[in-house]
Amino acid sequence: MELNADFDKRVVMHADEIEWLSSPIPGVDRRMLDRIGDEVARATTIVRYAPKSEFSPHVHTGGEEFIVLAGVFQDEHGDFPVGSYIRNPPTSRHTPGSDKGCVIFVKLWQFDLDDRTPVKIDMNKMGMVRDADRPSVSVMPLFLDKRETVQMETWEAEAEINLDLPEGGEFLVLDGEFSETGDRFRAHSWLRIPKGGRLNARAGQQGAKVWIKTRHLRYVDAPVAT
Repeated sequence: MELNADFDKRVVMHADEIEWLSSPIPGVDRRMLDRIGDEVARATTIVRYAPKSEFSPHVHTGGEEFIVLAGVFQDEHGDFPVGSYIRNPPTSRHTPGSDKGCVIFVKLWQFDLDDRTPVKIDMNKMGMVRDADRPSVSVMPLFLDKRETVQMETWEAEAEINLDLPEGGEFLVLDGEFSETGDRFRAHSWLRIPKGGRLNARAGQQGAKVWIKTRHLRYVDAPVAT
């Protein structure tokens, strides 16, 4: 399966306009954003766990990165509430589920296969740093390595946000809204801008809280057969 697999194109996906699709696991549904592959896939997805649903134990050969958008995600490593940012590197193993139900934004098979760095951040407990070059923006760094930069930003009401993206970028609205190139992005809207692109956004009247990932679109590979 291929969905939004041309990474030279701008992609806009609004979660509230995407149908939920059943996964092979009862009680687990998906809104697919991009995908290369079938059940083993390089994928960006919003996943909904019904109460008491659970995946079988599995290894993330290509790594897993996710944000909890609603409810509480659970595995044998802990309970992760809304605002949790998690990176489970390649070769990590867990049994994910949710007693009361949850929604997560998840990216699979997008790691350096040699990465072994786990990350567990409760963004609700982390401070923001004012961006010295953008006075209407505050930043929360989440991850940085040779391949990618991941951070959460808050944009003040009606702030103008202009970013050159020589290596592309992804943007997920966590709260609030912004407009960009004629589109209105609200909670859980997702934008992918290709290499050489530019973000020209304006935050809404209540501002916006946005998860941002850059530099990683140099590396787009299908999953390795195992």
